[in-house]
Amino acid sequence: MPTNKPIRIGTRNSALAVWQARHIADILLRAGYQIEIIEIVTIGDKIQDRSLAKIGAKGVFTEELESMLRNGEIDIAQHSAKDLPSKLAADLPLIAFTKREAAHDVVLSLDPTFRLSNSTKSKIGTSSTRRRAMIAKEFPQHHLVEMRGNLQTRLEKLKAGSCDAMLLAFAGVHRMGMEEYIVEHLEVNSFIPAVGQGSIAIQCSTHLSTDLQAVIRSSCNHEATEACIVAERHLLAQLDGGCSVPVFGHAQQHENGIHLIGGVLGLKGEVELKASSTGDNPEKLGMEVAKQLINQGAQSLLQEIRKQLAS
Repeated sequence: MPTNKPIRIGTRNSALAVWQARHIADILLRAGYQIEIIEIVTIGDKIQDRSLAKIGAKGVFTEELESMLRNGEIDIAQHSAKDLPSKLAADLPLIAFTKREAAHDVVLSLDPTFRLSNSTKSKIGTSSTRRRAMIAKEFPQHHLVEMRGNLQTRLEKLKAGSCDAMLLAFAGVHRMGMEEYIVEHLEVNSFIPAVGQGSIAIQCSTHLSTDLQAVIRSSCNHEATEACIVAERHLLAQLDGGCSVPVFGHAQQHENGIHLIGGVLGLKGEVELKASSTGDNPEKLGMEVAKQLINQGAQSLLQEIRKQLAS
């Protein structure tokens, strides 16, 4: 039963993260709970002069929030599911995934006629190694520009001429009301998104009461989304991947089960390993697709990629 004590939600202080925290808060408010949102600045937000790959830490957007969970300063933390490390501490489980928004990537530009397939060399802004590798593979005529910062900062950089177009996840663009700048929607089955893209994940400490965990889960969790992301995250964990390497993975529910496609790209798109499978057990499905990729040489490729990123 709801109590007078508010549920404390920890979040990054970017506009998008706060929107997501308020979204979770609205769900729990409707369930009869009081809410307090606690905003922090993470390592990934503080360091803006280097790419995520160069920072090197796997939990650049989650480390501080995890410490607060352990210390009892917050009850739950919300994360963009795509920002989570592939492996989490046993005492900090994920207890819910919100219903997934459309998971695809989009192209934003001030020129409504801009398309990635344009033959003219253009400056494309992105901070994602996955997107950079995919652009290098599919549209090698373009010049890639590092683009860190929150969505509003990136939009200002676009307006200032730092790039001609930039790539972002549709979900964030939609949540921030920036859809007027979208000039191209990229097909999810060809320009495959990051693991977890489009959903909000809720994390807690095992010290949180099981009753409260159950209430939060029953209120916020979308089972079909959870099954897909569990499959994707098992794929990622087997490859020891994360948001700083060009690994992709996306699962969708079909009549005959969950279909998962995943892969790894060389940093310049010069190599692509891809595998897929369908099944009913998310964990086994993720491991099966990972096994296919490992048999193709994924671990060696990722080891070489990490060396290149560290140099």
